This record gives sequence, structure tokens and C-alpha cells, in this order.
Amino acid sequence: MRNQNFYDVWTVFWRDWIVLKKRLMKFILSRMVAPMLYLVAFGWGLGRSIEVQGGTYLDFIVPGILALNSMNISFNSITPVHAERVYHKSLEEYLIAPIWPDAFVIGKVAAAVLRGLISSSIIVLLALAFGAHFAMTPLFLLVLVLNCVVFAEIGFLAAMKISTFEEMGQVNTYILLPMSFLCGTFFSTHALPDPVRYAIECLPLTHTSLLLRAIGSGGEAPLASLAVLVLYALGGYLWSSRAFRRLTK
Repeated sequence: MRNQNFYDVWTVFWRDWIVLKKRLMKFILSRMVAPMLYLVAFGWGLGRSIEVQGGTYLDFIVPGILALNSMNISFNSITPVHAERVYHKSLEEYLIAPIWPDAFVIGKVAAAVLRGLISSSIIVLLALAFGAHFAMTPLFLLVLVLNCVVFAEIGFLAAMKISTFEEMGQVNTYILLPMSFLCGTFFSTHALPDPVRYAIECLPLTHTSLLLRAIGSGGEAPLASLAVLVLYALGGYLWSSRAFRRLTK
């Protein structure tokens, strides 16, 4: 049974990988644009004249860019599921297929995580070329994976619940965009007023930024932040699985 479940997950994942492989070069080139702009503007522009936490601003901002990029790529990689469900009606192929229901959720999330990691590896290479200094450890990679999982699950849940394409765009506007600028990506959350900071520190991207920055600088990872990301990942899986199973009934 377990082998069959794994095969079901692999089948869903492999379908997305085949699609990505055909467009891999375009995907890589398109994912280089935004990081290049961030690194030029904040690395070469501001980064040379600003010192943060005893290091350069470039070293400070690279973990934030990684957190931000992995969030956006993972979430947006799942949004085509919304079009499959609402417009193309191709999701029915999975609904009637004799596969484990959770295999679709796990396979789609795994494919989104792969896209997020490919995009993150591009940023790492660009950041090193720009002269950034940070430590790449297994824990650093684990945090990136968890961040990709969390936002892929959020994207999947939105794809299952939202009825129109316009509303999917509003998720980016009202949820992802505020997190992009406020969750410790470009500046420390300690600069915010306490009520705002407490609210911001409940969000997963804040903890990803904290973890990547701490691990990348060679410091100790805040275990509370790691626990928050794990809880978000588990909760996102349960909610996503429940939403998809409702479609199969």
C-alpha cells in the first residue's frame, strides 16, 4: 500500500516535472531578472554604504530575498491548479483516477518546492557573484524547503477555495505583497511598532527570514521559529488534503 501511495505521488510530480523540463531554460532566465534587480539596487547601490548587524547590507538582504523568492515561486507554481479546477475542468482527470487522494496534494506541492529550490539556487549563485557572504548548511536548505512547502500549500488551498481568477490575484495583493515587504526581508521587524511587530511575527515568512539570516551568518537557529514553520507546514497539509478530498466526494 505504501509503495502504491509513493507511486501515485511520483506520477503527479513527474507530470509537472515533464512540463517544467520542457521550459526549464525559460524558467531559469525569467527567475534571474528580479533577483538581479534586487542585488544591483540593494547590493551595489545601498549595500556598500549601509552596515547592518555588524555586516554589509548585502549579506543582510540575501536571506530575505531567498525567503521572498521561494515564497512567490512556490505559491505561483500551484496557482495553475485553480485554472484546472475552474476553467479547464481538467482536474476531473485526477478526481476520477484510481489514486490515493493525498497523492495529488503531495505531488503538486513537491513540484512547487522543486521550482522554488531551483529559483533559490539561482539567487545563491548570483549573490555569491555579487560578493555576498553566508553559510550554506543542511539546516539552511531545510528551512528553504519548509518555506516552499508552506506557501505551496497556501497556494493549493487558495486554488481549491477561490472561484475566480481575479480573486486569486487578490491573494497576492492582500497576503503575499504585505509579507514581501514587512516580514523581515528588507529590514528588521524590530523597527516596526510593537503591535505591528507582534502581528508580523505570527506570519511564516518572518520566521523564514529570521532562520535563514541566523543560519547564514553562522549563528544559532531560533528553534521557536523552526517549530512555527513545521506547524504551518503540517497545518497546511491537513487543510489542503481536506479541501481536495471534499472535491472527490
